[in-house]
Amino acid sequence: MSFFAPPPTVTAEVFTHLPQRFRQKRKTSWANANRQGREIDSFLEGPSFDRQGRLYVTDIPFGRIFRISAEGEWEQVAEYDGWPNGLKIHQDGRIFITDYKRGIMLLDPDSGSVTSYLESAGSEGFKGVNDLVFSPSGDLYFTDQGQTGLQDPSGRVYKLSSDGHLSCLLNTVPSPNGIVFDPRHNHLLVAVTRAQQIWRIPLGNGSITSKVGVFAQLHGGLGGPDGLALDEESNLYIAHTGFGSVWRLSPVGEPLLRIVSGAGISNTNLAFGGTENRDLFITESETGSILRTKAPAPGMQMYSHA
Repeated sequence: MSFFAPPPTVTAEVFTHLPQRFRQKRKTSWANANRQGREIDSFLEGPSFDRQGRLYVTDIPFGRIFRISAEGEWEQVAEYDGWPNGLKIHQDGRIFITDYKRGIMLLDPDSGSVTSYLESAGSEGFKGVNDLVFSPSGDLYFTDQGQTGLQDPSGRVYKLSSDGHLSCLLNTVPSPNGIVFDPRHNHLLVAVTRAQQIWRIPLGNGSITSKVGVFAQLHGGLGGPDGLALDEESNLYIAHTGFGSVWRLSPVGEPLLRIVSGAGISNTNLAFGGTENRDLFITESETGSILRTKAPAPGMQMYSHA
């Protein structure tokens, strides 16, 4: 049931494709578990812009990090033994990666070296970390999704404070995925993929997590809500993977816009960049593409200020 009329629709067109020289279809252990054993040549995720306007993306099954110029030219920055998913750039220039196999990692963009930052929670291994976001104070929030879902609603959301203290905010989430922090409302929004929901986590109550609720309910489809982004007006953008769409919701959850994929239906994540930070870039993993469309408002600044 929906109380709203369908929002206006625009189409995101292909900005650039993963070049053929980086493609070699083959079976991988990641694809065996997550793509029903199909041969794949990439699975793009984790878009994030540096201060030079270059777009970083991850390639989960092959442990690769790519950097894309403003003109759409690709270069491989790193390749290592891991499954990199989310990627965010700290105020001090460090590049953080949520790696499904290895926890929180750091990337040196000059040398291409990838080193461990946080391997476990109190010596207990993570289920499979997915995405991350910084608060303005430098606190790091990240999701630990693994293979959780409606059959096992035990996914977790963690906070790693700027002083290094790790705490678990939630441990009852059926597939926590994309995550954003809204300083205007002092809350987290988390994509709960298998439940087709966006959860809201109010902050500001010290160590107590309370009044967690559903911010938005999606209708369903082959996938669910994946990556998230906010614009400077606190409107939420949801990459609805498996449905080939991105939804723009108001700060109170009203549908404002549907952005349709111009290539493939597996849009996994999104980031603001380009002129005046008003271009929305979307990773589309089915075709190995980066899509682009003009957004109604600039994106929210995502660097921390620590």
